[in-house]
Amino acid sequence: MISFDLPAEVLAQLEPYARLARDIMRPNARYYDEHEHERPTAFIQAIWPLERERHRHLAAMAGQATAEGPDLDVLLYILLAELLSWGDAGQFLARPGGRLGGTAVEAVGTPAQKARFLKRFAESDVPVWGAMAITEPDAGSDNSAMRTTAVHDQAANEWVLNGQKIFITSGALSLQASDGICIVWATVDPEAGRGGIKSFVIEAHTPGVTVSPGLDKLGIRASDTVIITFDNARIPYDNLLGDMEVQAGNTTKGFAGAMKTFDASRPAVAASAVGIARAAIETTRETLAAAGIQIDYTKPRHLLTAVERDLLDMEAHYKAAWLLTLKATAAIMHGRGHRLDASMCKVKAGTAVVFITQKAVELLGPLGYSRSWLTEKLMRDAKINDLYEGTKQINLLIVARAILGYSRRELK
Repeated sequence: MISFDLPAEVLAQLEPYARLARDIMRPNARYYDEHEHERPTAFIQAIWPLERERHRHLAAMAGQATAEGPDLDVLLYILLAELLSWGDAGQFLARPGGRLGGTAVEAVGTPAQKARFLKRFAESDVPVWGAMAITEPDAGSDNSAMRTTAVHDQAANEWVLNGQKIFITSGALSLQASDGICIVWATVDPEAGRGGIKSFVIEAHTPGVTVSPGLDKLGIRASDTVIITFDNARIPYDNLLGDMEVQAGNTTKGFAGAMKTFDASRPAVAASAVGIARAAIETTRETLAAAGIQIDYTKPRHLLTAVERDLLDMEAHYKAAWLLTLKATAAIMHGRGHRLDASMCKVKAGTAVVFITQKAVELLGPLGYSRSWLTEKLMRDAKINDLYEGTKQINLLIVARAILGYSRRELK
C-alpha cells in the first residue's frame, strides 16, 4: 500500500525546529509585532546552528551522484516553512541562511559560483543572510519595466549598477549585518525589455549600495524589509550569475534562468501561508471547543450550525491549499517541471489564508479582534502571502496561459 507518512529522517530533522517554533517564536510573536524594527535575536541565535548544519549537508551533497528517489531536502524545506510560519511568520522571514538569495544562485549559477557564494552559509560561525531584489517603484509585476541598470566597465572588468529596489526582505541583514549576499535583477539593455534582464550577486558592504531604515508594514513586522539604492555600485564581472556572455537583445536565457527562482520559492510561500492558516484554525477550534462548540462531522451540512459550517469551510480551504502545495513539492522532489503547480499552490494558499484568518477573527469576536490574542496578528500576517513572489493576479495569468495554451503576448 502507498504510505503517506513522512520519512523518519525528515521527521527527525523537524524536531528541533518544532521546539523552536513552540518555545521561542510563538511566545515572542506579540513582542516583535509591537517592536517592528527590533531584530528577533533569540530566534536568530537559536536557529543559526540548525540552518548552518542544513547548509553543510546541502554542500556535502552537491556534485555527488544522486541516488534514485525523491529529493527529501526539498520536502524538508517546505515542511520547515509551514512549521516556522505556524510559530511566527515575521520571525520566519528574518531567519538566517541562503533563502531567496541562495535559491537564485542554485537556479542559475555556474558550479564555480555556487561553490563561491553558497559556502559562506555552511562555514560561518555567525549568522549569514541571503536576499533577492526585484521589485522597483515603477516595476512590480511587470519585470519588463525594470529600470535598474548594469553597465560593463571593460577597463576595470566590473559591472556598474544604478537604480533602486523596494520591499526587499532581509535586505539590511544580507548587506549590512553579515557576510551575506543579495541577488539583484538589472537590465544590461533597457531597449530589450525582459530579454535584457540579468541577475547579479551583490556582496555585503559593497560601496555605492545604500540601505534604507526598515519600512513600517501591516504585518510580518519582525521581518527586515527595506529599500536598496545603487549609486555607481561596482561589483566583479563574474558576479553576473550564469552565462558570462551578454549580448544586447539576446539574453532571454538569463531571464528564463532567473525565473526558475520563483518556481522554487512559490511553493515555500504557499507553505508559509498554510502554517499561518493552521495556527488560526487551531486557535479558533480550541477557543470554540472551550465554549462547548465542536463540529459534528457525522451530520450533513444543512443540520450544522452556522459556526460549524464556517469551521468546515476553513478546514476545507486549508486542506486544499496544503495538498496543492505538496503536489508542487512532489514535482520538485522528483525533478519534474512544476511552474504550473508552483503558481497554482501559491494562488490557492494566498487566497485561503486570507479567508481563514479573517473568518477566525470574525468567529472569535471582540477578543479575536483585540491584541489580547494573536488572531488579529495572524490576519495581518496573512495578506502578504497574496502579494509577494508574484501577486495572485500574476500567478492566475501563469495558470491560465499554461492550461489554455496562450503566450504572454496573447493573454495579459
